[in-house]
Amino acid sequence: MTHVETRHAIHPEHAKAMDTAALRQHFLAEGLFADGEIRLVYTHYDRFVVGGAVPGDKSLTLDQIEETKTPNFLDRREMGIVNIGGPGRVEAAGQGWDMAYGDVLYLGMGSGPVTFSGKGRFYITSAPAHRELPCRLVTVSEAKEVRLGAVETSNKRTIRQFIHPLVMESCQLVLGYTTLEDGSVWNTMPAHVHDRRMEAYLYHGMEPESRVLHLMGEPQETRHLFVANEQAVISPTWSIHSGAGIGGYTFIWAMAGDNVDYTDMDFIQPEDLR
Repeated sequence: MTHVETRHAIHPEHAKAMDTAALRQHFLAEGLFADGEIRLVYTHYDRFVVGGAVPGDKSLTLDQIEETKTPNFLDRREMGIVNIGGPGRVEAAGQGWDMAYGDVLYLGMGSGPVTFSGKGRFYITSAPAHRELPCRLVTVSEAKEVRLGAVETSNKRTIRQFIHPLVMESCQLVLGYTTLEDGSVWNTMPAHVHDRRMEAYLYHGMEPESRVLHLMGEPQETRHLFVANEQAVISPTWSIHSGAGIGGYTFIWAMAGDNVDYTDMDFIQPEDLR
């Protein structure tokens, strides 16, 4: 079973007047992972899609959805899949890949139906594509690692880049994830914006009672969301995206837009935030 929800783009002037319920309605994706279902959120930010697939004791196939108006979901799209659960398998384009926890699979445009099976909890990201590129499984050991932050600033973290120019080629999708070291809570600080790309964060690896205080909004007009395990935040180009968590967590970042330059961002120092 496949469920799709559509999220329309929000102007920053509109966001300034939103209360907590409205902010969560437009920018927070809850309930993405349900046993025996594929759940997708189709956004009007660069036509980016986020979602989850949890096969459980049966296989699930993502084929056609009404929102793309194409015979198959991947006819004009590329996809990045992250396994945040147990051992699982994904089949597409006449191939199959066994995925362990943390592995990332790239599926190029024209890969056809995608079938999920096993004990995996599959996080799905997708963006429009302009040409066919080879499918590729990138394991945790093959990712490019970057270590940033310090204990003194509570943001010591490891960034792992998977669908990234330093690792492989894609059309516009860039994806990886960041894990906080023990005792660190802040991610992506100092905060930044990038007008040429939208971004989505999926927070996971959290205890049920834990929360991340996710900061969003224009740098001079910030807002916040309290985010639970396996919830995603949709971040427009005009919004910062940063946060601090209770206990350990990992967040998967995925972007789409004009370029695949990971460093194309404008930093906002803490003293300049309001």
